[in-house]
Amino acid sequence: MSRFLKLRFLFDAIAIALVMFVAYRLLVAPRFLSENSAYPAPAVRYATLAGAPFALAKQRGHVVFLEFYASWCTPCRFSLPLVESFARAHPEVQVVEVDVGEPREVAAAFARAQGLTNVVIDPRALSRGFFQLDGFPTMVVIDPRGRIRATWQGLNPAVELNMAHAAKTLALL
Repeated sequence: MSRFLKLRFLFDAIAIALVMFVAYRLLVAPRFLSENSAYPAPAVRYATLAGAPFALAKQRGHVVFLEFYASWCTPCRFSLPLVESFARAHPEVQVVEVDVGEPREVAAAFARAQGLTNVVIDPRALSRGFFQLDGFPTMVVIDPRGRIRATWQGLNPAVELNMAHAAKTLALL
């Protein structure tokens, strides 16, 4: 192999490694707030589709994932099955899907069609202000002390990896 081909191979390998690193940082690596930057989650209460009320403050001691979505959101249709899969595989954490800004009937029909199990509703879209939501889907990660530790906005094909890493890391607190 000529010296030119060896150098070209080396530069190609470096370029591939750099692209993989950037992709990892953007898609896979969880984006956490540091311990010092964590802030208290609001003491929200939601009605559930199952009937019993859901109070975030009563979840202290557990890692909680809140997945905010709306039925009209196309990326949510891809994200929610991934979140639901993680929830089934990890019963030790609390995963709650929050339908924002839609009437109960719309939320219930969408949840049935998507096979969602732990859905709460926010028909007045108060979560937008409480959690500073700019779009859907948005995942908010709350540590066992009731503090917001991460917010992930947008469709992330690696959301299950992020959730697993967050659950493992935050459960150690």
